[in-house]
Amino acid sequence: MATSASQTLRTSFLRNPTSSSASLSLSSKNPLVFSLPFCRRRLAAPCLVVILSAERLDAKPTVLVAEKLGEAGLDLLKEFANVDCSYNLSPEELCTKISLCDALIVRSGTKVSREVFESSGGRLKVVGRAGVGIDNVDLGAATEFGCLVVNAPTANTVAAAEHGIALLTAMARNVAQADSSVKAGKWLRNKYVGVSLVGKTLAVMGFGKVGSEVARRAKGLGMHVIAHDPYAPADRARAIGVELVSFDEALATADFISLHMPLTAATNKVLNDETFAKMKKGVRIVNVARGGVIDEDALVRALDSGIVAQAALDVFTVEPPPQGNKLVLHERVTATPHLGASTMEAQEGVAIEIAEAVVGALKGELAATAVNAPMVPAEVLAELKPYVELAEKLGRLAVQLVAGGSGVKNVKVSYASARAPDDLDTRLLRAMITKGLIEPISSVFVNLVNADFTAKQRGLRITEERTILDGSPENPLDSIQVQIANVESKFASAISDSGEIKVEGRVKDGVPHLTRVGSFEVDVSLEGSIILCRQVDQPGIIGLVGSILGEENVNVSFMSVGRIAPRKQAVMAIGVDDTPRKQSLKRIGDVPAIEEFVFLKL
Repeated sequence: MATSASQTLRTSFLRNPTSSSASLSLSSKNPLVFSLPFCRRRLAAPCLVVILSAERLDAKPTVLVAEKLGEAGLDLLKEFANVDCSYNLSPEELCTKISLCDALIVRSGTKVSREVFESSGGRLKVVGRAGVGIDNVDLGAATEFGCLVVNAPTANTVAAAEHGIALLTAMARNVAQADSSVKAGKWLRNKYVGVSLVGKTLAVMGFGKVGSEVARRAKGLGMHVIAHDPYAPADRARAIGVELVSFDEALATADFISLHMPLTAATNKVLNDETFAKMKKGVRIVNVARGGVIDEDALVRALDSGIVAQAALDVFTVEPPPQGNKLVLHERVTATPHLGASTMEAQEGVAIEIAEAVVGALKGELAATAVNAPMVPAEVLAELKPYVELAEKLGRLAVQLVAGGSGVKNVKVSYASARAPDDLDTRLLRAMITKGLIEPISSVFVNLVNADFTAKQRGLRITEERTILDGSPENPLDSIQVQIANVESKFASAISDSGEIKVEGRVKDGVPHLTRVGSFEVDVSLEGSIILCRQVDQPGIIGLVGSILGEENVNVSFMSVGRIAPRKQAVMAIGVDDTPRKQSLKRIGDVPAIEEFVFLKL
């Protein structure tokens, strides 16, 4: 980049109608100063200042490609940067090389650890993951060292969907087993009689990019397709001819189940002994998503008992699976070595997508596929910290109250504050509410960079409104309210008089509190997890529920009751430090005065 004493570049960073542009001034004699205002509040110092040496302004950046990348991607990189293709580096070799690099591109085989970021000496600005998963990148360290992490989540969609359909048809007609038999000199036509797909019900578990493409193709094969995904817009499903159903209904009615859900805390081993028992006997399962969503030992038991007739698996909990793995060797299992994205076209597409993201980031553009948070000014973060935590937890609570199959589409966030609109930048709060709504059932990492894009991509419309209060503007906010419209709720009392799921919270003494559920006022600290109960307001219920939890060794941290009127209906909110056993929750539900209850994990 050529420089002169008078040259000034201006760029829009974190585009927002109320924010001013960041300015970049270049001088051949002075260091480069980049000043970025993240908010409109006046601070004693610039919100974020990065000082770079001017010595390298004329030099191309250097990109280290540590694993094989398609030629089309390499060509894009070479137009902008010096490209060093060094494959099969040991951790020590990577740490040695990284101090000379501005960007690093990896697949799943290279571990980008904290040591890599420390060894970069602050020069590494971008890590690109050529693919979707980022388990091999230390996101916390990347953010701490100011390094953006981007991935390539869209280019392999069709390839993964096609592989899912390939496994579906191969499993139904015993293709792999029959092939092995013929090659062994046998001709066992009667043994390998298959099943037809026409008229069968396929449950697509996870109706995102890959899941919806599988559904389209399965419809073309004459299958009846249902799907479960709490974020799938009903209109998009209807356009494909797919019916959205609850998780349990999908399990109970499917002849075939195709998994396309991310691996999160909520989906880890989601197919287990309990869920297999709910399935139609003789069900067939395809997994091209993540190995960890299936309890593999439980699947072996389900295959042996006949609950599951066959399974076709492209992914495993440990890859490659250990020698002698019972699941891989099972006669009724078709296995492939994680080939979902392994087409020539997909590999080129991933290479182009990640190259474009890395080059854009090096140019100072914000990548829509960024997966870690940008640096936030210390002063702003310190003030907003408890409200940031409150915002995320309200999002998590609200989405857990949604009944399966409803489809979260319209969310309204209301802020009550004594501050003028220009003195309260809500982008971080909105991002954290989006994070709470999406992350519990998604592999996407939501932050200030990608929150709005991620919400839009999932058909999630988030609107904001502000209520200006009288009083001192010393605290940035009085309360935050989250409403989800046009959905059913697992906990009917969370529905407000106007028909939306409504939760509201405040910060008290630096700690987030839940203060309203539906039309009921409560006051419970948002720590640990929460049990909400709607009950008949009568003496002894608080003590009875407390005794049940005590007998089950579940520690209660906080309890609050909100009621309409004495001896009428009331909502009890109980904060618990531990996750109660299902039997404990059943005992609470069996109390005659308790009309409904729900357990919510924070």
